[in-house]
Amino acid sequence: MLANLIEFATTHYVLSGAFVVLLALLVFTELLKGGKSLSSRELTALINTEQGVVLDVRAQKDYSAGHIAGALHIPHDKLTGRVGELEKHKAKTLIVVDAMGQHAGTASRELKKAGFNAAKLSGGIASWRGDNLPLVK
Repeated sequence: MLANLIEFATTHYVLSGAFVVLLALLVFTELLKGGKSLSSRELTALINTEQGVVLDVRAQKDYSAGHIAGALHIPHDKLTGRVGELEKHKAKTLIVVDAMGQHAGTASRELKKAGFNAAKLSGGIASWRGDNLPLVK
């Protein structure tokens, strides 16, 4: 199997090179898409020093089932229309949280376009739970 792959790569070096370049560009743009990612520890430090505000963008039922204490809630699909509600938090870092990190990057990017300092929780609520950190209902 590996021998076939090596043979293909050496025979079709232009195709192989193009694939590697495109793959690198895809990874690079995906990493930049959502801005800065924070760990649970970094999020906790920002909250404890009152430099950050958690913004939960999950659906209402998921938010009601358990969220980070003090988190603001605006569902991802309503964020664009409700961004004005966040104006009073412009001096702080908005830390966007979702279920597993799938929407936080997009929301973070929208907030940055609106002039906010935004970051996302790496891995979302799943990583928060994985670190055995508390959720409130």
